[in-house]
Amino acid sequence: MTRLKTHVERHTVSRIGWLRAAVLGANDGIVSTASLIVGVAAAETARGGLILTGLAGLVAGAMSMAAGEYVSVSSQADSEAADLARERQELATAPEAELDEMTAIYVSRGLTPDLARQVAEQLNAGDALAAHARDELGIWEHTQARPVQAALTSALTFSVGAALPLAVAALAPVPVMIPAISAAALAFLAVLGWVGARAGGASPYRPALRVTFWGALALVATWAIGKAFGAVV
Repeated sequence: MTRLKTHVERHTVSRIGWLRAAVLGANDGIVSTASLIVGVAAAETARGGLILTGLAGLVAGAMSMAAGEYVSVSSQADSEAADLARERQELATAPEAELDEMTAIYVSRGLTPDLARQVAEQLNAGDALAAHARDELGIWEHTQARPVQAALTSALTFSVGAALPLAVAALAPVPVMIPAISAAALAFLAVLGWVGARAGGASPYRPALRVTFWGALALVATWAIGKAFGAVV
């Protein structure tokens, strides 16, 4: 009997669900809170008002992120559940048609018709629904929608991200508060882009540059608005 050699592979697909929510939450927390504080600071608001603004933005943003993630990912989960229920019904009422469908899928991926039929029959003899979910519907265990996980991850990481520029606003001298918050926010974003890319197994340079660019754009835009409207008010 031939023994198969195995080797260890480390893949990151299992992290997709929570990693996307974590990076989005932290990025939004940093950008929105830092931009909010910079915009209000440009209108020459006192430190107390800036801290209150930042805290309000943190709480509102965290709740908004949690609600938004839960609703959107729940919609995905509902669609997946409906597709699986439909597939379960079809397997029960038209097993031969489903077997032919699986065979055609494997033929389209390069197998010969005879081998494709054998593979389809063997997979259907086991967990047929899992096989059809994976190969026909594209629903994998690692990428299935998890609304609660996405909501909690987004709320937590948004709060952490928002707390960083808020801490700088509380500690930085008032005359240099705007450049201090801006520099800190861009540094935080660069680190976030780097860490997120590394956690996902991708090259970190472009993600770090990408989030830093959009963060800088948001800071400049809110500073300009604060400056313009602050002068009018």
